[in-house]
Amino acid sequence: MTTGKAVASYAAISLVIVLVGGWLLGAAFGSPAEHRAIWISAALAYVVQLVGFLAARRTAATNLFAGWGAAMLLRFVTLAVYALIIIGRLDLPSSAALLSLATFFFVSTLVEPPLLKT
Repeated sequence: MTTGKAVASYAAISLVIVLVGGWLLGAAFGSPAEHRAIWISAALAYVVQLVGFLAARRTAATNLFAGWGAAMLLRFVTLAVYALIIIGRLDLPSSAALLSLATFFFVSTLVEPPLLKT
């Protein structure tokens, strides 16, 4: 699969994941503030996942594990910065924000391996 097709496929799948996941999490969290936190987390996760996937895909031919590891580090740092800085600055409910971001990261990471093959 070409890089462009793999990235487009991953972008589409990830978009479906954050939309469906946001809807499902919205059913579990009822307040408007929690819904706002979920959708902010969804947007952040989508962007970070695409950047991470691009990094992993670009290194797939030479060193897949380095790229995938860098993408995992990016996700971890994003989650930490989100928890320690962004949630407080945006006055988001931490449980909805962190649970949704971690969920989006986890589920969209599960679909990466078949699309990382060169």
